[in-house]
Amino acid sequence: MKKGFTLIELLIVIAILAVLATAVTLVLNPAELIKQGRDATRLSDLAAVHSAIALYLADVSSAGIGGVNNAACSGAFARCTSGSTENFVTISSCSTNASTTVDGTGWVAVDFENISGNSPLSRLPIDPNNGSTNCGSGGYACLYAYGCTGTEYELNAAMESERYRYDGTSDVESSDGGDDINVYEIGNSPNLTCCD
Repeated sequence: MKKGFTLIELLIVIAILAVLATAVTLVLNPAELIKQGRDATRLSDLAAVHSAIALYLADVSSAGIGGVNNAACSGAFARCTSGSTENFVTISSCSTNASTTVDGTGWVAVDFENISGNSPLSRLPIDPNNGSTNCGSGGYACLYAYGCTGTEYELNAAMESERYRYDGTSDVESSDGGDDINVYEIGNSPNLTCCD
C-alpha cells in the first residue's frame, strides 16, 4: 500500500490556504501599509529639514532663510520640490523635478553649507511619491513645500494613508499647529499666511 495524499486531501489543503491568504490580505491591507510607510518617510524627512533649519538659525549669525538676499521670502510665495517659485494656492502646477542641493538653490532656499561643521543634510529630501504617476489630485500630492517670511518658515506635505490623514487614528494633519487641517505643516511658524 502506497502512502500519500489523495486528491481530495490536497484540494482541501489548497482551499484552506486560499481562504487564509485572502483573510490575511484583507486584514493587513498591504496597499495601506505601503502608504503608511511613505507617510512615515514624509514625517521623518520634514523633521530632518526642520531640525537643519533650526540649527542654521541658531548657528549662522546673519541667518536668512530665503536664499540670496532673502529673495525667496519676499512676497506671499513658497517654493516646492520643483525648485520653482509658486504660490501655495497653485502649487499643483509645480513639477516633480526637484532641486535637492543644500547650497540655498534647492527647494528649501537655505544655504546649509554656512553652518559651522558643514550641512547636516547631504541633500534635501523629496517626497517618496515624487515622479510617480500615482499622485492623485491636490496641491501637495507628490511634493514637499517650503514657505518663509523673514526668519519664520513652514514646511508642508500631504499624508496619503488613512492612519495619518485628517481624522485618521494617528492624524498628524489637523494636530500640527498649522492652519490647514488637510496638510501636515511643520516649522517655527506653521500657520504662515503666505502658505495656505
